[in-house]
Amino acid sequence: MIISHQHRFIFFAVPKTATHAIREALRLNMGPEDWEQQMLIGKQTLPIEALARLAHGHISVQQLIPHISDEIFANYYKFGVVRNPYDRFVSACFFLNRGNPSFSARALENMKELIRRPQFRQRLLILPQWQQLCDASATLRMDGLGRYENLQNSYNDICRKIGISETDLSLRNSSSHESFNQYYDEELAAMVRQYYKEDFEMFGYSSTSPCLEVPR
Repeated sequence: MIISHQHRFIFFAVPKTATHAIREALRLNMGPEDWEQQMLIGKQTLPIEALARLAHGHISVQQLIPHISDEIFANYYKFGVVRNPYDRFVSACFFLNRGNPSFSARALENMKELIRRPQFRQRLLILPQWQQLCDASATLRMDGLGRYENLQNSYNDICRKIGISETDLSLRNSSSHESFNQYYDEELAAMVRQYYKEDFEMFGYSSTSPCLEVPR
């Protein structure tokens, strides 16, 4: 998360949506009174004890609202980036199993096993995106949403809206795998579609099975 008092914006960092590349670009425009919370490179925390204790930078709308003023939340430009849930799930699974060759050797079977586990579904990198970007009434509270699928153009558009210079994004903290379409069968697609139902609907992603869209 980044809260810029200088440029009056709040960036909600949804896991596995190029958040580290975006943070790196946004840092070029941060003032001395701006806040960031992230744990990957060094350790930076917001000056809000309850949020600092979370020990990660993927703070949700519901977690933030009790700790900032209504004026800031209403008037700062709030944005995040979203990603096709089929793609994001594969990326998160591979990332969590990086360095584990037995996972990639049987990726389809392993992902089916993982998504069946309630504890795995509650991991921060796996949680549906809407849960980070909505309030307690499940209302989306963003002023703008970028798209991972059109990341640079989305980021440039956000820059224009918050009044900072556009910056080319670099690849950071990515997962290593083939196109997500390659890892699905109908059973896994149905499980992912069910778990991320609200993400597909709220963010306008097609829930058509990726099995029907394998690149040739």
